[in-house]
Amino acid sequence: MTRKDIRIQTVGGTRFPEAPLPPRAGAGLKGDHVDQILADDYRIGFLEVHAENYMGDGGPAHRALSAIRREFPLSVHGVGLSIGSERGLDPAHLDRLARVVERYEPALVSEHLAWSSHDAGYLNDLLPVPYDRSTLDRVVAHISEVQGRLKRRILLENPSTYVAFEGSTMGETEFIAEVARRSGCGLLLDINNVYVSATNHGWKPMNYLRDFPLELVEEIHLAGHSEDVDDEGDRLLIDAHDRPVSSDVWSLYDVVISQIGPVPTLIEWDNDVPDWPVLRREAQAADAILAARGPASLLGSRHASA
Repeated sequence: MTRKDIRIQTVGGTRFPEAPLPPRAGAGLKGDHVDQILADDYRIGFLEVHAENYMGDGGPAHRALSAIRREFPLSVHGVGLSIGSERGLDPAHLDRLARVVERYEPALVSEHLAWSSHDAGYLNDLLPVPYDRSTLDRVVAHISEVQGRLKRRILLENPSTYVAFEGSTMGETEFIAEVARRSGCGLLLDINNVYVSATNHGWKPMNYLRDFPLELVEEIHLAGHSEDVDDEGDRLLIDAHDRPVSSDVWSLYDVVISQIGPVPTLIEWDNDVPDWPVLRREAQAADAILAARGPASLLGSRHASA
């Protein structure tokens, strides 16, 4: 992708560059797979990396990513900005993210609706936020700060959750839609997160998807989840990213793509990572759905049965 392929977007009245991802399946880039990806007859649609793995100045990881970037579109996914934190964003972390973005010029940059920092401490987890007006104001301010520093719109990912705040005054889909409206950010729809949260909280994933602002979705994530039981013996799903996408998640994905048309779709597999041919098969399955499904109206009625 060259600079002439970059289109212009507007965020808060300021015009920023944006290079599009193809509406194809992609995969998370792992170092052990680089040579196989470059030599593979199957040309995956794009590769995605976690920004925090590339915040150093050099080394083998950067050499490998530079080789990938010359051949494939790239997406950068952050896990450490702590968008929902009560404290302000870490300016040093934001500067490091900006350097990664400037260096590789990814098509998309995304982050989680979550927090992972408190005072001077950092927690190695993505924790939920209460859905209320004060949190909404804070998240919007943080996203606006990130977009101003990066000079581009980012995508916000819906979370997988295991507990809910009693003090929440808004639903998750209402909260996310309002964040996007006020900040100008796009959305990353993680369908496995929808299924995990729906199962854990006892609501129906199709109801969530009918209320989600699908028109703002610019990327989709698919992943595998593990199953456990909670202290009361109820079914509990964990967003483990350690196995193939489940049949239920594939079914939801098919419905979403039938509604909104082809969208860049990432296969996430971060733990117990298999050999490249396994990831390739998952990506090819997503590509088959993207190729077969066009816009329809399967989610059009909020009164349809679920």
